[in-house]
Amino acid sequence: MLCLGFTPLLALVLGASLGVAFPQDALKKSCSLSKYQFPVPHELKAVQKMKVHFEAIMHQSNRRCNTRLFHRKWNPAELSVHDRMMLVEAELDLATTMLGLSAAPKFAETRQQPLAFLTQAREDLRGCLAMEAPSHQPSGKLRHWLQKLQVAKDTETTSCLEASTILHLFQVLNDLRCTALREQCT
Repeated sequence: MLCLGFTPLLALVLGASLGVAFPQDALKKSCSLSKYQFPVPHELKAVQKMKVHFEAIMHQSNRRCNTRLFHRKWNPAELSVHDRMMLVEAELDLATTMLGLSAAPKFAETRQQPLAFLTQAREDLRGCLAMEAPSHQPSGKLRHWLQKLQVAKDTETTSCLEASTILHLFQVLNDLRCTALREQCT
């Protein structure tokens, strides 16, 4: 009987000791975006195929847009690592939202793989932001761009936002790569 009472007490003491020896933060998964430094070729080919398909659709529709959301006077490498993470999270959020819109069946099939890839990248990035910079405040450059993004979301047509986003997906992927490279991005 004494042995049964001693075992739970021993387990409690050992558990508490291990909790002190290995703090919760040490047990959490580390943030790694390294797989986005050099995305696998089939992901890039899927994005390229989708972009070409979309350009053909857009050309047939004679859509005219003046969205200049992705035209910036600065390079993401000029931002801090945390600012880059926030930038790319916003870009990926826009991209996944635009790719998630209903579309013609043929285009819906073409965008499936890029949408899955970009959604996974966004979720990985969000995990890193939550772990590394939960209360980071954006710099002036980034804050200005985020405001520009919000204005575009409020004033541009959905079709123009979609066009601008899809046509600039490789810029988003380059920004993701720069973010994954962290301090090595120049």
